[in-house]
Amino acid sequence: MSQRLRRGALMLLGAVLLGTVGLSLGTWYGGRGVTPPNDDQAQSVAAQLLPGAVPGDSGQVVHGYRWGVHLAADDLGSGRASFWYDDGDDCGLSEQFRRSAGTQGWQGLRRVPGYLCDGWRAERDGLTVALEYSASGTELTIAPAAPGTFLLSTVAGTLAGAAAGAALFGWVARRRRPVPLLVCTLVTVGLLPGVALTWTVLGLGIVAEPVWPVWPALAPLLVPLWLVLLLVGVYAFPKRETETDPSSRVTVVVVVVSVACALAPVVMAAALLFMFVGAQPAQEWP
Repeated sequence: MSQRLRRGALMLLGAVLLGTVGLSLGTWYGGRGVTPPNDDQAQSVAAQLLPGAVPGDSGQVVHGYRWGVHLAADDLGSGRASFWYDDGDDCGLSEQFRRSAGTQGWQGLRRVPGYLCDGWRAERDGLTVALEYSASGTELTIAPAAPGTFLLSTVAGTLAGAAAGAALFGWVARRRRPVPLLVCTLVTVGLLPGVALTWTVLGLGIVAEPVWPVWPALAPLLVPLWLVLLLVGVYAFPKRETETDPSSRVTVVVVVVSVACALAPVVMAAALLFMFVGAQPAQEWP
């Protein structure tokens, strides 16, 4: 029974790790091909939703990046326009937005919790508009809506990655000890930074904040880590008993696993530092 539980736990771990990688790939592939609004279209939509309100800036459409990774103009999450307003404390723009969106045929109107007042989000004609309140002020954003294949691609990528991870870790779990411990530890340490930060970004919403730039942003850290783990794994991988003393090989594996586990917090700290430094130039995204 304990062996079945251990194998099930390893399969679940593999499904979570590679399922997250598949989710990131699915959101990237499914979010391609959107058409960002042009400046005139953004100005027109802002005037229709908030007639009479004067924004504090021009709301020019910009193509930004996430954590130092440039998004293409047709990537979901890029090519948005932001308008900032002074709404005071009476939440008048929120009510105006709700009424205008309802009368002009905007769909999927839903409330967005805000700093002083609740905002709103709606979609129409391939665009997503959102009025949000924060400590910085009142912001109206106009951005491309998610393509129709976005959800399908995200689900398909997640399921494919989870199935591959469960199959891989399940196959490794059937090997003779200490192979499962060695392989699963090295794979987990290699994917943990990207997986953890991906799920952190997911807390902001898949559409609102693209998750796939996490991986290329961490590439300068992850690629050397993967090369080191690969070399360490080849060195520590158990040989046949006829080639070496099994007890000494097990000792090597235990040492490698212990060092990898000790490195995990260091890798996570370095990953957070990479993400922080990469996000600093993105001042155009308030």
